[in-house]
Amino acid sequence: MMSHMIIAVGEVLWDLLPAGKQLGGAPANFAYHARSLGADARLISRIGGDPLGVEILERFRSLDLPTDAVQVDAEAPTGTVDVWLGPDGQPRYAIRESVAWDRIDADAMALALADRAAAVCFGSLAQRAEPSRCAIRAIVEAAPPGALKVFDVNLRPPFVDHEVIAGSLELADALKLNDHELPELAGMFGLPTEPRPAIEGLAVRFGLALVALTRGAGGSLLWAGGEWSDHSGRPAEVVDTIGAGDAFTAALVTGRLAGRPLKAINRHANEVAAFVCSQPGGTPALPEPLRIPAAG
Repeated sequence: MMSHMIIAVGEVLWDLLPAGKQLGGAPANFAYHARSLGADARLISRIGGDPLGVEILERFRSLDLPTDAVQVDAEAPTGTVDVWLGPDGQPRYAIRESVAWDRIDADAMALALADRAAAVCFGSLAQRAEPSRCAIRAIVEAAPPGALKVFDVNLRPPFVDHEVIAGSLELADALKLNDHELPELAGMFGLPTEPRPAIEGLAVRFGLALVALTRGAGGSLLWAGGEWSDHSGRPAEVVDTIGAGDAFTAALVTGRLAGRPLKAINRHANEVAAFVCSQPGGTPALPEPLRIPAAG
């Protein structure tokens, strides 16, 4: 039986890798993992009416993700990201513009889902174009009083906009970011660069109730209402890190909605993220013990 309704709004796309394409988009990964953890999770996004879009709908059905809030655009293509290795061996990305997820609409279905949501998760990348930016703000604002509004910042140059970041933080109750993004936000808002003062500074400035900092293999640091939880991380044989941060956010949000202690939430989120790192792709099936976290 599913519990809270959790809405993710933003991009769904295909990563076009040298070895083939892979389903991508942080909101899509988040929705999948939140559903795996027992939430009635839905993605509000937009695809093209093309073969790549049809394939996304087929993949969602195979993952048991509802497709009723995935809009189909008659003109713009399904989003893709070209991924290749540079001379230094590091991956390079080219995120295609003027694609369907740049045209997300705050339609009746999207607003009705938001009105029932216990939590809404949104990012910054999908706000790069004005139509989606306006729609995302309207959807987040349609969530009922008391709903958790989670901003999962994703800084992807050249799509980094100070006004979008600030406006999103003003909308949010909770912030999730990584150890590369925190110094950038600290710099944007004139805050100390050390993690704890930076986190407290962001929380005070924007009235946040919860901040989560992920540090890759170094675990994570959570802050909630003056309480801290520092977890050193779980060892994992890393296959790839795709989707691990999104899985962490899903465990964070479902744990928060369930009223679990901050320390228990942090431990479980690290366990889920470590498992995802040990599997190929961003949407592996979670083993049963991770779906029902230990109490305390």
